[in-house]
Amino acid sequence: MADNGQTASELWLEARAPGFRDLPDPDRRVIFDFAFLWSLFEAQIMGNFARADRIREQVDRWAADGSLGADIYNAELAYFRTRYFSNGALTHHFPFLNLRPSDHPDLVQAVIEGTNDDPRDRVLSLLMIIWRLRNNLFHGAKWAYELRGQRDNFTHANCILVSARSSHP
Repeated sequence: MADNGQTASELWLEARAPGFRDLPDPDRRVIFDFAFLWSLFEAQIMGNFARADRIREQVDRWAADGSLGADIYNAELAYFRTRYFSNGALTHHFPFLNLRPSDHPDLVQAVIEGTNDDPRDRVLSLLMIIWRLRNNLFHGAKWAYELRGQRDNFTHANCILVSARSSHP
């Protein structure tokens, strides 16, 4: 630890990662938390192997066994709907999810636009958004804008991951 309480890795990141030095501590914390929460979700819910098709299969199992609990994610869905859809159109943020064909982009868009409110599809869409946040973070796309403006995304993603794990022990 450095004298100011920072770890050696934080000091290294400040010196070498674009924008990290200017990232407020709460932003750093929520992103660090996301990395751990995703890892736990992938290990305990996804059997150590997450992929878009396997996430869909898991959501389908929850829907089939009656444990989906879509309403517990209403606040997070409202946040992502506002972020990605406003004034009758997708916002400039939506394309930056980088949804792939296997990520059910049409379904995610319909849920975000509010034209599809099916509980299974809402949960699947939220998990696809988190899947893309995860991929964009871990594969470097988020560094293109130095992780700025991501605190709310990761805060809501963290809430979803905690709720999913709490609801599906």
